[in-house]
Amino acid sequence: MTGIILCGGRSTRMGQDKGSLPFGDETMLERITRILGAISDRVIVVGRRDQNAITIHDAIEDQGPLAGIAAGLASSTSDLNIVVACDMPLINPAVLQRLAALIDDNDACVAVVDGHASALCGVYRSRIAKDAQALLDSGERRVMRLLDRIKTKRVDAAAFRDIDPDLETFISVDTPEKYADAVVRLKPDTTN
Repeated sequence: MTGIILCGGRSTRMGQDKGSLPFGDETMLERITRILGAISDRVIVVGRRDQNAITIHDAIEDQGPLAGIAAGLASSTSDLNIVVACDMPLINPAVLQRLAALIDDNDACVAVVDGHASALCGVYRSRIAKDAQALLDSGERRVMRLLDRIKTKRVDAAAFRDIDPDLETFISVDTPEKYADAVVRLKPDTTN
């Protein structure tokens, strides 16, 4: 299994690069890289060319997370891939592993939180890279269109409450207020 971290956004709502924000003793990107590295064979970071420590770059920048998913899946050598946005530092590895276990023969497996699919914290098969690229080539930028196009298993988030009672895995930290709240939520890390 490969971990893919989407780190190419402009962070306009945050006002600064989200991945480089401190989170405990590391940055948000370092934390997510470490957590994914503990449960996957390889971690790919997809981002802009002006970012440091990026494994691969979006083919065309500023096309949104769908472009990052397409680039990451095209570079993966694994069938299964855990895709996580770099602004989700409260991810629980057990939740990600359960998503992977639930995918069955589907192309993707995502949680549905408050009625919305959490597309930027899910499991995707590499074989759908061409579907993501085809959508991009047609001018589509929404990840939800990809989920509608492929065979997607949507799992009610309640299925994860036993291991993530507050569903913190699915919290996107994309504003200064959400960042401050996430820092308060940070618990002693048991994934080392």
